[in-house]
This record gives sequence, C-alpha cells and structure tokens, in this order.
Amino acid sequence: MTKIYGIGVGPGDPELITLKGLRILQSCGVVVYQAAVGQRSNAREIVAQYLRPDQVEVVYHLPRSLAATAIDYDKAIAPILPYLDQGQDIGVICEGDPLLYGSFMYVFTRLQGKYPIEVIPGICSPLGAAAVLGLPLSYRQDVFKIIPATLAVDRLQAELTNVDACAIIKLTRHFAKVRSVLEKLQLLGRAIYIERATMTAQQIIPIELVDPDRVPYFSLILIPSATRL
Repeated sequence: MTKIYGIGVGPGDPELITLKGLRILQSCGVVVYQAAVGQRSNAREIVAQYLRPDQVEVVYHLPRSLAATAIDYDKAIAPILPYLDQGQDIGVICEGDPLLYGSFMYVFTRLQGKYPIEVIPGICSPLGAAAVLGLPLSYRQDVFKIIPATLAVDRLQAELTNVDACAIIKLTRHFAKVRSVLEKLQLLGRAIYIERATMTAQQIIPIELVDPDRVPYFSLILIPSATRL
C-alpha cells in the first residue's frame, strides 16, 4: 500500500532540508506540491536540484480565501487521489514545517487513517530568519509566539501586548496594519523585518523603509527577547 510522506523542505535554502527529508524525497515515485494557480511552487523550487527525472510530479491548488470550507479543501487535494492506490510511495513536499502553518496539513487531515502517513519535520521560517539575523529569540521563561498578521487589529494588539518575543508571519497586504499596532505598543524599536529568509532573494530592510505595497508572502517580522544575560 502507498505510504504518504509529508516532507518539510525548510525555509528556502536547499541545504536546510534534513538528511531524512532528502532521503525520503528521492525514494518516492511520486512528488506532490502545492502552488497557487498559474504560479510556480516554492517548495518545488527549493528541492528542484534533488528531484529525479523519472519521478512523477503532481500539483494541487489550495483555496486562498479565509472563507474556504472543508469541501473546498476536499476538492483541492483531488489531483492526489488517483496516485494513492498505485503502490508507489508519495512525497508531499512543503516549505518550512509540514504541520506548522504548512500546506501539508490539509492533505494530512483528509487522508489520515486511510493511508499510512509519516511526517518529516522541517526548519520553519521564523527559525531560519533568526539564524540569518543572529537573533536569540527567547531566554529562560520567555514566551515565544507566532502571530498571523491576518488577525483583526484588536486581536493583534492583544497578542502583542506585553509580548516577550514573537514572529509575525503572513504579512503581505497586512504590513501597514501590523506596523501601526507595533508603533502604538512601542515595539517598533525591537521589530526587525526580513523577506525571503535564507533564499537567494533574501532582503533585510529597516522596518521604517518597507513599502507596504511591495511586501511578499515570504516575509516576516521578528521581535526578539528583550532579556539580556
């Protein structure tokens, strides 16, 4: 029976995939990845150099709307289904970690219990960004949060009030809102913006110089611990 592997390929640098992830990736007859309609898959770009010419590649498209229903996600993973009873192992690749805001979660929740599934964890973007920036994120009893920028202003402000350390992800069109909240809470001085961390197009830009209309999906703000020991 087919075994499904959810493979975390890391934040962007192809060398940040784990040894196990690379081994499993190259052993699978079918490689599956998510991409927006009409766009290339970032996960595939990361591992392109490792793929075998004889591997079958399958793409699926997750809905982009926060109003998407379970039925929409059921339809999205439909391209994977014909390959599940062919007897080949399937590797579903996912940038970052498969189970931390990862596209693989929508495959996992629909196929768990129907097929054997193994998850190979990956390095998530907040950790990749912290390494690039040389920022210790949290000490001792600090609480570290990962906060989606898509939250409403009041929830965002509540999560950031008295924060020890955090990563704010999914910025894109929400950057101006986030910056306004950070300024209100007097956190701008600790906030550091980075886009495409560990990728070849990586940029570290002073937060006051970031153009809110040109913030890519693969960007985040880190607020490191204020603790100094």
